[in-house]
Amino acid sequence: MQSLPVNHFLSLQRPDVFVPAAAGTPDMSTLAAHDFDVDTRTGFMPPQPPIARLPTAWELWEATLDDAISSKLELADKPGLSQDDEERSARWRTSVRKLPILSTEAIKTSEILLRRAHCVLAWIMHFYVHTTPVSEMSIHIPAPVTVPLLQVCAQLQLPPVLTYSDDVLYNWAFKTAPAADGHFVPKDELYNLRCNTLFTGSRDEEEFYLSSARIELRGVEALSLMRVIMDEAFVNDAIAHRRITSYLTELAGVVRHCRQLLGAVRDGCDPSVFYNEIRPWFRGCDSDTRGRRWVFDGLELDPTLKEPTELSGPSAGQSSMIHALDIFLGVDRYSHSNFKADLAARSTPALAVKKSVGVLAPLPAPAPAPGPTPFLTRMQKYMPRHHRAFLRHLHANPRPLRHLVEAADDDALRAAYDEAVTALKEFRDEHVRIVALYIIIPARQAQGAAAPAEAGVPKGTGGTDAYQFVKGVRDQTAGAILGPKTA
Repeated sequence: MQSLPVNHFLSLQRPDVFVPAAAGTPDMSTLAAHDFDVDTRTGFMPPQPPIARLPTAWELWEATLDDAISSKLELADKPGLSQDDEERSARWRTSVRKLPILSTEAIKTSEILLRRAHCVLAWIMHFYVHTTPVSEMSIHIPAPVTVPLLQVCAQLQLPPVLTYSDDVLYNWAFKTAPAADGHFVPKDELYNLRCNTLFTGSRDEEEFYLSSARIELRGVEALSLMRVIMDEAFVNDAIAHRRITSYLTELAGVVRHCRQLLGAVRDGCDPSVFYNEIRPWFRGCDSDTRGRRWVFDGLELDPTLKEPTELSGPSAGQSSMIHALDIFLGVDRYSHSNFKADLAARSTPALAVKKSVGVLAPLPAPAPAPGPTPFLTRMQKYMPRHHRAFLRHLHANPRPLRHLVEAADDDALRAAYDEAVTALKEFRDEHVRIVALYIIIPARQAQGAAAPAEAGVPKGTGGTDAYQFVKGVRDQTAGAILGPKTA
């Protein structure tokens, strides 16, 4: 195969985001950057399995992560933590502090290397943070992690913390490689995935991440349907409306299948194991139950570095796929509202559980309230930058689907649109149930049946009041259903 000339645009190295590009220079940070790094076969996931290891120049990082995993480090707040566990964690943290500060200059030439570096360094940081003794109210992240991690983050324009992309989008491989000459069908590969990196090495943790990866792959068809609907919206005649009606019905079916994939997490991930053994590892600073401060040592070594302000952990709210559905259906102005649960004013718990049958009895939805940037909007800062650009592009669509449906005198089109929105609402129904099963109920069990309500509401890994947030988003999504057109 003939190689490309060095001046061909596909041969250009990844541009440094802080160096102005010459006019007309294409963004070649990835092969699909001109398409917002959204692949026609894998959607927001990369078209090839992410690399599982950095080159030898950064082997010390990989070896340090390997050591943490193979040493089976335990959470510092684990009940009954033994002295051996504490000493093993202390030795590992000492080895991290003794690492040299490796240069990231060569990594800047490759988006793929930057992604892996972010994953490895963030994983090391979370191991470091969550094995630090609970008596230490300020957790000092050592310079050998701080400096390269923040430099990598500056290039990727991501926060220095584990994100959904680290756990899901760039943390997978095929169990069995698909046939090289075969047609790649995403929904046929849903159960042909495994994870590269895990905190616990357990099937429960792997299935938790893979449930989201399967939704991402299944959502590829939704992205294709969005594209053809937008094409038809450009024509906007009676024939186009009939086609859009059919496509919206198909889209509803895809979202319903995504709901099933979300619910299937129960088959491989035990709620108690998740809550007590997995979830604490990827908590961010703003969901630290003790309010401990993360201090990034070594900022003075690179004057371009700034103190991080975004330190939420990975969250399903960082899925570009779900945001794309919201924006495309015109639901985002409802679902991306602020929600404020006035728990102090409530005389009953946030979630009642009828123990005899295990039925969840949720409270009325919280009312939207003014405040800072809505959580789902803020979570876009944790997405890969090209995916953020895709969402902005989708939001700027001059022919919004919801406006088209509202303006059309077409009952079938309106019903198909509502079917798609209802499917999204039902997806969020399932998310509410998952949050109750995996966070609320285990938290109540951990606190004890007699624990007072003021003991604190369980937070999601993104720092929100988990149950009230997902329930509020679900209820606001339901409010976006148009219903039959009135005369």
